[in-house]
Amino acid sequence: MADRIREKMNQLRLEADESAAKVEELQAKVKALEQENLAKEQEITSLSHKNGLLEAENEKMDTTIKDLKKTADEGLQHGTHNETLQRRLQLLEEEAEEADKTLRETNEKLRQTDVKAGHFERKVQALENERDQWETKYEDMSKKYQDLKKELEDLQNEIGNI
Repeated sequence: MADRIREKMNQLRLEADESAAKVEELQAKVKALEQENLAKEQEITSLSHKNGLLEAENEKMDTTIKDLKKTADEGLQHGTHNETLQRRLQLLEEEAEEADKTLRETNEKLRQTDVKAGHFERKVQALENERDQWETKYEDMSKKYQDLKKELEDLQNEIGNI
């Protein structure tokens, strides 16, 4: 009987130790995912800032293109000057197209990063839930261990009194 109780206590200790190790492992995973999530959020912030700069640059170029087109229309009588303005306009339009392309790429990266951040947040939540379950199991096992330990002491006291 005493051997069975000892064996049961040893088994509960092992389960408690395994549960504690699993909790530590899950906490380490949660911490790693939180750090990764922070890095993704910083990347989102950086991309958002870059996006804003590109949008401002794009608006500036659009304004410049409009101004150059207006100037080109007014300067038709000046042939060489008009050709120069047309070349400049073409260059600015190409730059604007490149800026639009960069803006689209940045927006796509931002969207992908948002998707990844959401995925990691769900992953962190799932791991936190799993950790909570393990902690609850650990607490239950610890309580059972204490109850069995007390039961064993009571049994030993009864045997001692006999």
